[in-house]
Amino acid sequence: MVQVETRDGIDSSGIELAELGRSTSLLNHEQQTSSSRSNSCLNPKLDNGEVDSIMQWSVIERLPTIERLRTSLIDAYNNGESERGKAKRKKIVDVSKLEPLERQMFIDKLIKNIEKDNLLLLQKLRERMDRMTLLLGPPGCGKTTLLMALSAKLDQSLKVTGEISYNGHKLNEFIPQKTSAYISQHDLHIPEMTVRETLDFSACCQGVGSRSEIMMEVIRREKEAGIIPDTHLDAYMKGISVGGLENSLQTDYILKILGLDICAETMVGNALRRGISGGQKKRLTTGEMIVGPSRVLFMDEISNGLDSASTLQIVSYVQHLVHITEATAVVSLLQPAPETYDLFDDVILMAEGKIVYHGPCARVLDFFEDCGFKCTERKGTADYLQEVISKKDQKQYWYRSDEPYSYISVDQFSKKFKSYQIGKELDDELSVPYDKLQCPKYSLCFRKYSLTKWELLKACLKREILLMRRNSFVYVIQSTRLVITALITMTVFLRSRMKVDVVHANDLLGSLFFALIILIVDGMPEIFFTVSNFAVFYKQKQSLFYPAWAYAIPAAVLKIPVSVAESVIWTALTYYVIGYSPEFGR
Repeated sequence: MVQVETRDGIDSSGIELAELGRSTSLLNHEQQTSSSRSNSCLNPKLDNGEVDSIMQWSVIERLPTIERLRTSLIDAYNNGESERGKAKRKKIVDVSKLEPLERQMFIDKLIKNIEKDNLLLLQKLRERMDRMTLLLGPPGCGKTTLLMALSAKLDQSLKVTGEISYNGHKLNEFIPQKTSAYISQHDLHIPEMTVRETLDFSACCQGVGSRSEIMMEVIRREKEAGIIPDTHLDAYMKGISVGGLENSLQTDYILKILGLDICAETMVGNALRRGISGGQKKRLTTGEMIVGPSRVLFMDEISNGLDSASTLQIVSYVQHLVHITEATAVVSLLQPAPETYDLFDDVILMAEGKIVYHGPCARVLDFFEDCGFKCTERKGTADYLQEVISKKDQKQYWYRSDEPYSYISVDQFSKKFKSYQIGKELDDELSVPYDKLQCPKYSLCFRKYSLTKWELLKACLKREILLMRRNSFVYVIQSTRLVITALITMTVFLRSRMKVDVVHANDLLGSLFFALIILIVDGMPEIFFTVSNFAVFYKQKQSLFYPAWAYAIPAAVLKIPVSVAESVIWTALTYYVIGYSPEFGR
């Protein structure tokens, strides 16, 4: 049970999130059939290409475990070869060292049709199902507060009662910010980075979770069973299991699925810098979090700024991800289209901070019919659900002509639901504690950060160098302005020989004060860049991408050479001309 009380007295209770965040388990090898390697080599129906692939695979299996985890087979062909030749010839590669063009060709071949091939890929990874829940409610009803409470991102000043558990573990027993991913409705990105760089940095900081351990277990079981896996699937799974890479295969996959591959090398941009469109930014916000290994997704108003087709595509991908990989997703949408609503399994209807209904989508209309309200023809279910709890629109859905209509408040709906069959089943399920022993080994995250301290510092350092390179024109303008100002200052305070008295001392002190002011003003652009990226910093810090020191140290240290260079330029031009002490030591 979850109870959240904000300063306004909003209360949200009765949320069941059983078995949140279950990890991706092993492939079901019992459902796969494959001949042994020796029998395959003796099969007269195999052509030379297939025999070569079997021999190449035997070479991979003789490698050490660490190298075998990074090595796979992908297609190898020249421009003049036929399609048959392309499909048969393979080459052994290190999946962590694929070139950008190779990664793009691999993803294009893996997923030719986004809807069909992505579903097929996920079905190969998993053949079991879980649930995807839609969170509905009018603006201000507490949807964001609820999602932030479930992801442990609520402000500490808010008063919270009750408890939230993942697989029987309370929030203080593991790291919920790493186990789950909260996708905000606000698109906060660094404008100077490209779409690919943004996803690569996110993938690097979030790590690969338990993918490498799962991959090693899969390899071990396949070797014991004598199974030769699909080469494309093997290369993909190994590619996303290698952590600490600057360019991840998972990034190319997310770019392809979310339709961002057409703008992968385009800067994100902002109000001052031209970049990608608002809809593409919304997709990037979603992709930035799902590129990681999190299997619990809390998505807050992800349809803002998107057309219905784009929303349908994103929700469809999330549905595939949830149903096939045993993830858990709670998606908040304000006004979903009927085809988008039909993708969900469960629905949570909120109003005034209370839960009106939480259960299967297929039975929500029955609940309101039992209360005396019926959805009219050609009316979308999502629109009906939000209007039937509204005092202004509720009356039109009253269908009991033999009874007079009277307004049913949110509190009354909430009480009726608790006494309804689904509500009783929900309470019964919540009353039984979850057995922690049934919790899969890799379903929860107990490490605060995915990378070591040095790797986190190195990742932030590379990003800061990239941003300084992108803003190099600012430093060029600063240096040019500094030189011009120094030349003017030299003429204003020009002194070939000066006496040691109060009048000349004041001139010297005035020139020193002016130099100090100039150097301070010259650093103002750095303040602008720092402040403009604070929102991104806080978002990534709350998601445990990196600690504050990993961001602050590179941002401060890399500015020292710039400050020293500016001071040297100013001093070299003005020192002797103004007439300071000629001794170098002074």
